[in-house]
Amino acid sequence: MSALKNDLFIRALLKKEVERTPMWIMRQAGRYLPEYRATRKRAGNFLTLCKTPELACEVTMQPLDRYSLDAAILFSDILTIPDALGLGLQFSEGEGPSFKSPITNMADVDRITHIEPINELRYVTDAVSLIRKELDGRVPLIGFSGSPWTLATYMVEGKGSKEFHKVKGMLYREPETLEKLLEVLSNSVTNYLAAQIDAGAQAVMIFDTWGGVLSKECYLKYSLSPMKKIVQDLKKLSSAKDIPIVLFTKGGGNWLNEMAATGCDALGLDWTTEINVARAQVGDKVALQGNLDPCVLYGSDQVIRDEVKKVLDKFGKGSGHILNLGHGIQQYVDPAKVSVLVEAVKEFSPEYH
Repeated sequence: MSALKNDLFIRALLKKEVERTPMWIMRQAGRYLPEYRATRKRAGNFLTLCKTPELACEVTMQPLDRYSLDAAILFSDILTIPDALGLGLQFSEGEGPSFKSPITNMADVDRITHIEPINELRYVTDAVSLIRKELDGRVPLIGFSGSPWTLATYMVEGKGSKEFHKVKGMLYREPETLEKLLEVLSNSVTNYLAAQIDAGAQAVMIFDTWGGVLSKECYLKYSLSPMKKIVQDLKKLSSAKDIPIVLFTKGGGNWLNEMAATGCDALGLDWTTEINVARAQVGDKVALQGNLDPCVLYGSDQVIRDEVKKVLDKFGKGSGHILNLGHGIQQYVDPAKVSVLVEAVKEFSPEYH
């Protein structure tokens, strides 16, 4: 495979010197882009888009053809593993994802314990290989997975939730069931990320979307502990030991020291965590990624430029920062505003290095 022509993102993750701050955008291949909407329409539905490697490659490349971003991220969905475990993923227009066969008890967990989801996820690794070939070394490719806790929330709730009463009820009522489910998912995520790395992913990210709904004690046990195991298991693999790993817990700003102690290379920050405070806490242990509020992109060009400058100022001088949004870009953002963001980072960041 081609050598990287732009390795700023990888160097920043490893806290090596860079000429400017690299950047990419969570959900950069998404509904805010008219070309993405056209491809999705052609696919017929979201799952077909995810499960067709050629289409996943096409939408992964779309934001890179439009903006000079410093990384590509595999186009996929965090619920691929539960789907491959036989829960029956379906997407309803306007209602989001749901499962036909959610996890309700230990018997349900036992039913999936011996399934190897990676056998059903060849379409993901095929997409990774295709994207790497298409990128031809332009920028690195990020692979990803949902965290075990986040996957468990969807698998137990059966769909998205605001109260998480089923999964939290399981946590307090029958913790051994949840612990067994998280063990199954930890092994699945490790194998899934390792397979993405073998197929060509040059960095991986674990999205812990719902860790922030837990108390600290429960977060450490049910969310962070499985992620730590994944990090440690990946670092033991000869193929994965040098691949940077990013952990992102939405709402996880109170637990940064514990997150940094997992052995990961970088932490993603949402916009509720001040990046200067985070840097003061974790020191040089890990790189930091973030943390512009996605809604900044609804502002004027000058507001966007000012907010970029604020994030750069707060992080300060030195490497170890990847500028990103604090969560996924929203579908109603004007694509022209992303150009303003990208150009502002390129204009302002060299003075910090």
